[in-house]
Amino acid sequence: MSDLLSGLAPWPAVDFAEHGEVEIRKLSRIQTLVGSFLGRNWVAIPHVTHHDDADVTDLEARRRAHNAAGGAKLTIVPLLVKALADGLAAFPQFNASLDARAGTLVLKKYVHVGVAVDTPGGLLVPVVRDCDLKSASEIAGEVAALSDRARTKGLPMQDMTGGCITLTSLGHIGGTAFTPIVNAPEVAILGVTRARTVATRGEDGGVAWRDMLPLSLSYDHRVINGADAARFVRFIADRLAAADLVA
Repeated sequence: MSDLLSGLAPWPAVDFAEHGEVEIRKLSRIQTLVGSFLGRNWVAIPHVTHHDDADVTDLEARRRAHNAAGGAKLTIVPLLVKALADGLAAFPQFNASLDARAGTLVLKKYVHVGVAVDTPGGLLVPVVRDCDLKSASEIAGEVAALSDRARTKGLPMQDMTGGCITLTSLGHIGGTAFTPIVNAPEVAILGVTRARTVATRGEDGGVAWRDMLPLSLSYDHRVINGADAARFVRFIADRLAAADLVA
């Protein structure tokens, strides 16, 4: 890491109190730890972010009907996790980790998906295991339980390791797109923002209103090329558009 940073100017030392009133607040343990990981990942991994939209009109209709019928409550998150699990099966190079020093790529035969959770102390990423073997409803229950523990009691390290790919969603807040940082040693991370209603051409030539979900995939360009990233995101978008993930 020191080789990557050699030759750069030192961090500026500033007495901010010279310019006005300030307050000094110590970073939380989680912020310090996560910040060190994110800084390392951003510097060490050549990031590229690919953006696309998924038509989730039919998926949202089925999800709302499922919830209204009294089934286990589904948000978009477990459906995205299921789509990612299918994507890892179809594109195994995304279910991998790079050992740059050894010049090898570890291809994983399991499918564990990390889900970023915003907690009062900072960002945590619990991992839902064997997502390819579970229904969206089962995943929803695990995500809810892990998220609750992350925000209240905290999570042991074993609940935050072993992920194959990470999902981070800002859809409950807003936004149109962003560039999530790859969660090493994974090679990709999918970011999602708020769905928007878009006017499209209908089958009869008129206007059809569709719900479009923005997808932002950041990936390690040493392992993933742009064409494969575009195909992967389009695969995820098509899985969401098929609307059969609700179960």
